[in-house]
Amino acid sequence: MQVLFDANALMIPVQFGVDVFTGVEELVGAFEPVTLVGVNDELVGLSHGQGRNAAAARVGATLASRCSVVRSPYQTLPVDDRIVRYAEENGCIVVTNDRHLREELLRRHIDVIYLREKKRLDIIRG
Repeated sequence: MQVLFDANALMIPVQFGVDVFTGVEELVGAFEPVTLVGVNDELVGLSHGQGRNAAAARVGATLASRCSVVRSPYQTLPVDDRIVRYAEENGCIVVTNDRHLREELLRRHIDVIYLREKKRLDIIRG
């Protein structure tokens, strides 16, 4: 099963001290971690700054290397829309902490893994 990570999901380990890969495995069992080229680009862009978010983005970019990084055929769309399309077309679960993205995914009946109470991952079935 593919599990698609967005940028803020890959920043969770620094921001909240939660191991996202272990947390996902506890929820769904064995999985194939995937992210999009656009997500990786977002992390690299954020990592050039200063402060905690930049540090989280640097770690997130490193964690993205543990994923299969795939190019979306919808390069002209915003990254969140590419995530939705990829998840729909490939039947994967999405890990995100973005409320708007989570609502859109659930509206389209796509399962979402998110950070609950800032300390553990949980799944919402779409």
